[in-house]
Amino acid sequence: NSKLRHVEKDVLIPQIMRDRAKELCSDKVQAFTKCCQETGLLMVVKCRQENTALKDCLVGHYSDPSFYEECKAEYLKQREEYRATGIKKKRQKLTPNV
Repeated sequence: NSKLRHVEKDVLIPQIMRDRAKELCSDKVQAFTKCCQETGLLMVVKCRQENTALKDCLVGHYSDPSFYEECKAEYLKQREEYRATGIKKKRQKLTPNV
């Protein structure tokens, strides 16, 4: 049964999307974090370029219908496994290749 409840559509799938987008934009997350750590209180002004690049990357994924479908399929697979086993599986974080 692949019918989605309100909480699944509005909370659980978007959470997977946020997590995956952060992983896919990890280079921009790291650049923004590094800039903020180096500039302190002036980060609002000095890190504008890194912030824009990060926002563009994340929004690009959030607004991609195929990315939503991919994350929805991942959620449905997790839900199916949970219903079959009763064991909630934690999402594995991808570690960027350094």
